[in-house]
Amino acid sequence: MNQSKDYSDLLLYFVPAFLVLVAMFMVIKRSLDTYLITMRKFLDRDIQLKSMDDRATRQKEGIPLKLQAYERLVLFLERINPNSILVRVHRGGMTAGQLQSDLVATIRAEFEHNLSQQIYVSEQAWDEVKNAKEDMIRIVNNAFNQVGMNGTGIQMSTQIFEQVLKTEMLPAQRAIDFLKSDARKLLGN
Repeated sequence: MNQSKDYSDLLLYFVPAFLVLVAMFMVIKRSLDTYLITMRKFLDRDIQLKSMDDRATRQKEGIPLKLQAYERLVLFLERINPNSILVRVHRGGMTAGQLQSDLVATIRAEFEHNLSQQIYVSEQAWDEVKNAKEDMIRIVNNAFNQVGMNGTGIQMSTQIFEQVLKTEMLPAQRAIDFLKSDARKLLGN
């Protein structure tokens, strides 16, 4: 009997101690779980903020490149404008065939020089630039067809200006207006 009393006394000490130990374990586990959840949320928020900050920095650094692309494309369009390109390309004594060939080659060379700018502008803006280039080549070719192979460079220049006067707006000007509008959107204006 003495031994069973010793066991019961022993159980009276160890059972409550064991229950307190289990209760403390559960409280500490819950506390650690809550702490880990809070830390995970904090770290996720920190990562998200850094990601947003990195994105804003990339965008901020990319805006000057995009604006430079818009500037270069506007310059290209100004350079293929009939008033500008004819002054640069036409030389005294040229035939219509020579002028047509030189104008088309110049327009294509200017365009190829600016091909990489398409990376930085919207797809619509790039389409406007391509369309303006093609329209200008079409005007040059139509003028050549009107004048014929025996025409002079001056006759062809005159024919180009006559065709341009018949249009509501120069193809290059339409594209320039679109590029300006697109660039303003980029700047938030």
